[in-house]
Amino acid sequence: MTLTAPGRAVPPGPPRSAALRMLMVMSRDRLGMMTDAAGRYGDAVRIPVGPKTLYLFNHPDHAKHVLADNAANYHKGIGLTHARRALGDGLLTSEGALWRKQRQVIQPAFQSRRIAAQATVVADEAAGLVERLRRTGGAPVDVMEQMTALTLGVLGRTLLDADLGAFGSIGDDFAAVQDQAMFELESLGTVPAWVPLPRQLRFRRARRSLSGIVDRLVAARADGTADRDDVLSRLITSARAETDPRVGRQRLRDELVTLLLAGHETTASTLSWTLHLIDDHPTVRDRLRDEARTVLGDRAPVFEDLHRLTYTAAVLNEVMRLYPPVWILPRMSLAPDVIGGYPVPAGADVLICPFTLHRHPRFWAEPDRFDPDRFTRDAGDRPRYAYIPFGAGPRFCVGNHLGMMEATFVIAMLARELTLTKVPGHTVVREPMLSLRMRGGLPMTISPAAE
Repeated sequence: MTLTAPGRAVPPGPPRSAALRMLMVMSRDRLGMMTDAAGRYGDAVRIPVGPKTLYLFNHPDHAKHVLADNAANYHKGIGLTHARRALGDGLLTSEGALWRKQRQVIQPAFQSRRIAAQATVVADEAAGLVERLRRTGGAPVDVMEQMTALTLGVLGRTLLDADLGAFGSIGDDFAAVQDQAMFELESLGTVPAWVPLPRQLRFRRARRSLSGIVDRLVAARADGTADRDDVLSRLITSARAETDPRVGRQRLRDELVTLLLAGHETTASTLSWTLHLIDDHPTVRDRLRDEARTVLGDRAPVFEDLHRLTYTAAVLNEVMRLYPPVWILPRMSLAPDVIGGYPVPAGADVLICPFTLHRHPRFWAEPDRFDPDRFTRDAGDRPRYAYIPFGAGPRFCVGNHLGMMEATFVIAMLARELTLTKVPGHTVVREPMLSLRMRGGLPMTISPAAE
């Protein structure tokens, strides 16, 4: 389907005189700004923000064009360019030949046969989580912290052959990194890094801490890479092949910091949102429990169970529709383009927002309602790019299959064994950082599941 914009040279949107107000809105409520813009102006919106102009495109055809069909014309944009100060030139922020080389190095670790071989490790980590929660004795526990610990445990054992639990500060360090990245987005990168604001000081400490963790991981591996083929060994081998050792060391550090963040953060967020929504929908919780007990019985899940836990997969897909782990995909156009009939100049900040796209009323009936069965029914004529929780095109998330296996096993085992209930009075607040988090965590109490 081709979209047109008859009689318009630029997309509609707030007047340029609203630029300062929109900058303040973006700093307070980024999701609200995107939702309001799409609802008020349609699928293509021009948003003046401070000295910049943002182009929000909110149709599956737009997403397909920017992320896949003409992806070569779009580099990572606002927010992620600023995140480069925090993450360096890792797979999340790099471009061009460097990105292709990094992807080539890391891709083999995510082949289907390797993911299947890691199922036992994932199930073991999930069983450990169940036991830790079972021992809480009914006292409130922040399940976001628990999900972070779980996903770091899986990441360490499956991709790095390392115990990341020994580095207790990783979660706090990445919270400081995300806070800094969002601050640089809100300030449009105008505040120098040397300004001693409290958040910038926290970020500097976190960056030093993460660099130290990476150095310890590499030192622990020493020369033992020849007979191993995990991600850490592949990255060390690639770094050693660099002509300039300093460049190799920096690339290795950037890649590992990015892997540590991306490898745990999005799955931890999805699991937390899932537990929040399950508690709000007891019928869904009961169906999850019935499926887990029917498919798994009393045993641990195995890789083949992924094809049997169909309702669990539907629940996770619906959670990621409402709360996509990567809520915004910012791009910058390298050359002039036309999107949906509207001209886009070179150097434009173009936004594809899964959070709003996944709630588009044209493609999703009752879009704000939590309805996992929409993923068990025939999708009909819904376009492929109406649902992009893992991105799309060449930069489609390389770890999506491992993340889905992890989330499926964890939710199935938790539903089978336990009931998690939100602490009364706690308000869940969306916090759109590099991933879509919950501000203030998610305190819940744990009790045995009903028989």
